[in-house]
Amino acid sequence: MNKELIINPDARYRIAEQKATNYYKSLYEQVMQKTYVPTLIEDINMWKHNHIRHHSFLSFFSRGKGKPGSRGYHSYIQWLNYTGKLDNYLDRSISYIFMRDLGKALNSPDTQNRIQRVVDSLKTHLTHANATDRGDNDGMFSMARLFRIAQKEGVESAMIWVVNKLKTVSSNFPKGMDAEQAQRKLIKIIAGVIMQEIEEMDDDVSSEERTLKLDKAIRLGYSYGLTYPFIDDLLDAKILSDKEEKQYSDMIRTTLITGSVPAFGEWTGENLELMRYVHSELREAFEYIKEHQRRETKQNFFEQSYVFFNSQEVDRVKDLSNANYSNEELYIPIILKSSSSRLIVRSVIGAPEDTDYDNRTFFYGIYNQLADDFADMFDDMKDGAVTPYTYYMKYHDTRKDLINPFELYWTVISNLIHNVYDSDSKTREVILDRAINGLKRFKERMGPEKYNEVMGLFASGSPKFNRLLQDMVRKADDVDFFDKLLRDHMITTLKNERKEQEDFINTSKTLRNQINHILNIPKMENMSLMEDTIMDAANYSLEGDGKRLRPIVTWFMGVNAYGLKSSAIEPLLRSLEYMHTASLIFDDLPSQDNASTRRGRPTLHEMHNIAVSELTGLFLTQKAIEEQTSLDQFDSKTVLKLVQYSAQVTADMCRGQAMDLDSKGKQLTREQLNMMCFYKTGLGFEASLIMPAILAHAKELEMEALKKFARHAGIAFQIKDDLLDVEGDTTLLGKPIGKDAENNSTTFVSILGQEGAKKEMWENYCIAMEVLQDVPRNTTFLKHFLNYIINRDH
Repeated sequence: MNKELIINPDARYRIAEQKATNYYKSLYEQVMQKTYVPTLIEDINMWKHNHIRHHSFLSFFSRGKGKPGSRGYHSYIQWLNYTGKLDNYLDRSISYIFMRDLGKALNSPDTQNRIQRVVDSLKTHLTHANATDRGDNDGMFSMARLFRIAQKEGVESAMIWVVNKLKTVSSNFPKGMDAEQAQRKLIKIIAGVIMQEIEEMDDDVSSEERTLKLDKAIRLGYSYGLTYPFIDDLLDAKILSDKEEKQYSDMIRTTLITGSVPAFGEWTGENLELMRYVHSELREAFEYIKEHQRRETKQNFFEQSYVFFNSQEVDRVKDLSNANYSNEELYIPIILKSSSSRLIVRSVIGAPEDTDYDNRTFFYGIYNQLADDFADMFDDMKDGAVTPYTYYMKYHDTRKDLINPFELYWTVISNLIHNVYDSDSKTREVILDRAINGLKRFKERMGPEKYNEVMGLFASGSPKFNRLLQDMVRKADDVDFFDKLLRDHMITTLKNERKEQEDFINTSKTLRNQINHILNIPKMENMSLMEDTIMDAANYSLEGDGKRLRPIVTWFMGVNAYGLKSSAIEPLLRSLEYMHTASLIFDDLPSQDNASTRRGRPTLHEMHNIAVSELTGLFLTQKAIEEQTSLDQFDSKTVLKLVQYSAQVTADMCRGQAMDLDSKGKQLTREQLNMMCFYKTGLGFEASLIMPAILAHAKELEMEALKKFARHAGIAFQIKDDLLDVEGDTTLLGKPIGKDAENNSTTFVSILGQEGAKKEMWENYCIAMEVLQDVPRNTTFLKHFLNYIINRDH
């Protein structure tokens, strides 16, 4: 290794290891002497008065709404609010987060004031969201809502950046990794870094400074959070070969002790492309963190990061078939990794040293880790992972020296309540709430029989304590937590989103292929040479690699939303694509956009000539009307209304193109550009929504909502086109980039800049998404259509 070391890794790890050893010895002594038993029996007996309800006979007739399952996010929040339990629920939840993630002591009046402010704000948000989210299952996680929150804080650019990063990272998760869990962890860490940054801000911080700090926290949170899926999860998932793991681990170790990311170099193994991408993303993330480190905290960041990584490595190489690990070997790395993972967060944001925070976080870490390991013990056993629980399960009969991890867990709880948090009553309340909740969730997930089997093994150390504990698990109420509800809701939302997106993509592909097969215009006998040429030109244009968005939207709305027969609206699908293709032929002409390539092939006037192109455009326009008049499964008045609407749309689209031509060399305002985009693009989307609505006799209010949706979806689509003309890939687009600048066209990028254009695109995305609340149909397709518009690469 030629690079100079910026830390002494062995010395730093030894110091951390010695501190963890001292902590372990203290816990070991308490376990052996069972001092936790009488202490916690007394604590639980005081705690239970707030959680064991003794209902009178009459109360069973007056309880009102029954308690819903705690995994139904909206209904559960609504029930908590209805029963008056929401305040206490949020108070214990936020108090727990302040302890776990922010390292706070709950006996501080300032901390209590801060917690109350968060509780009040969150309650207002949740109750308002429940009142306005009409069946919007993603709720808190909708992109529109997150963007609105980002707007209030002035951090739209950071939000757009991180959403694009998450999208790219998610698409690069290899098979064998749980994509939803990886995304959840990453989002959780971003939120944790933001919370730390907010906690470090002074109350009198200016709005400008607050915006800068939050922008940086979002990017730092992502940069640090990326290490979880791309280091921890990747190395744990057994995707890499042993040789690849060694090469990758050495690369990470070198980075942490030298402060420089090694070049990717030669890679031996099957995962070359994956690792090249991972290396590129992590290098960018590392450089961003390093760039934003304060001089006085940089050393601490590298030291904590090394301790965290090395303790993970020590644990990772353990083999469950090895029966000889000592208690120290099992627990000391856990103490180190569970504390350093959270201590890093403060060093990431460059927070000043806080000895009290560091001590609380150090002692707290193993509590959280042992709770997680308990919940995951059977999955870990299946994977052959060594944790205190899997190791004890396998060797407790032959290794009488092994510490029972469940007893150690309760020892840690006793130690935290009384030795770390000074016997504070609020701390006792929150920690015991969490511990009992963990057992309840485990019992619910595993079933009573499996749960009792587990308790028979792990909770046998003190029968009296265990009886009390199991009594609490059966009877105690009001011990659930918002972060657990949020976690379950997030995973469900991410899984549903992924499935819906896959269905959207697969159905769209199928429809696209079907539409491609019905577009060809058959030749008639005895056609003249000119007619034959125009027919060939029309079919040439229709055969191009088009996205077929408009007929696809029409099919989804007609068939899925309105229940129309697919065969009945087939002429309408052809009509829409004929109209759209005609507009593209006119757009490409030398007198207009003067394009030489369209859909990956030469434009029509390049293949034939201008006159044939103009006639072909007119032919397709008339052919579209002919198709509309053949909608013979609908009454004539309805079809006439549709044709009249279609004629008006065609005229308005010509008006939009005229505005575009007149704007060449002129500087348009944003309002003028919005108007032009509506006529050029939005109207096409509107037609694909309104035409099936007309056939289905939809109400006027619904059609007005669809028109508003189309207007803003069209603007968002056009802005994305403008952005792709600047930053797109020519191969994917099927046409050269930079044409707008070459033609001196006014675009959203030219008047707002790239960042401003992205914000404007998201603003229109949000308006379109919000207006779907007024459409009384299943709008899942339209939501994914909007997501496609802003996320597409061609």
